[in-house]
Amino acid sequence: GCKFNVGQVQRMLEGALASALGTTVYSPQGSAPLAQSVVELLQHRAKEVVPPRYKLVCHVVLGQQGQQSLLVASRALWDPDTDSFASATFSNASLFAVATVHGVYFE
Repeated sequence: GCKFNVGQVQRMLEGALASALGTTVYSPQGSAPLAQSVVELLQHRAKEVVPPRYKLVCHVVLGQQGQQSLLVASRALWDPDTDSFASATFSNASLFAVATVHGVYFE
C-alpha cells in the first residue's frame, strides 16, 4: 500500500488513454491542448492509486498515425528502492499516444 504499484498505474493509464482518446481524430492545431488535458486527467487519476508520499511527473506524447516509427525514452536520477514509473500506449486509426507516469518518493 505504501509503494508505487506499477501494474495498477499501468492499468489506470491504459484505461484513461482509451476513454480519453477512443475515437479522437488527430489535428495538428488541437494536439497541444489535447495532450495537456490528457496529462491533467492522468495526474488526477494517478493521485487516486498512488500513495500520497509520491510526487508525480506525467508525460504524454501525441502524434499522427502514419507509416513512421517513434522511439520514446526517458532517464531519471532516483532511488530504485522507492521510485518507479509506468508507461502505456494507445493508438487508433488517426493518432497514437505514449503516456508515462514517474513516481518519486518524497521524504
